[in-house]
Amino acid sequence: QVQLVESGGGSVQVGGSLTLSCTASRSNLSRYCMGWFRQAPGNKREAVAHIYGGTGTTNYTASVKGRFTISHDKATKVLLQMHDLKAEDTARYYCAAEPVGLGYNGDLCSERRYDYWGQGTDVTVAS
Repeated sequence: QVQLVESGGGSVQVGGSLTLSCTASRSNLSRYCMGWFRQAPGNKREAVAHIYGGTGTTNYTASVKGRFTISHDKATKVLLQMHDLKAEDTARYYCAAEPVGLGYNGDLCSERRYDYWGQGTDVTVAS
């Protein structure tokens, strides 16, 4: 089991930046796929970005490529740096984790089912 706690949400203007942080209760994220997801009111949850702790392999949904960066400290934290925020980025953002072991193909993190989730943090981008 792993507990996840998100922080860093808030309200910003269009074009602004925020950095979300996810702290895991277990260290050594090298054995995990980690993901950031978001859900806007009335919408389905969507994947935003993933990272495999073992290799640092990342992938992003098309709408955030070039604006968002996912990273980790190989210990307990996963960050989502968000720049050039748009009104459509407004959502509750969730951190998720899935243990996959060492030597995993990080490109497959985007296809994993994630079993561990945080409570989320709200991001509001005002136009």
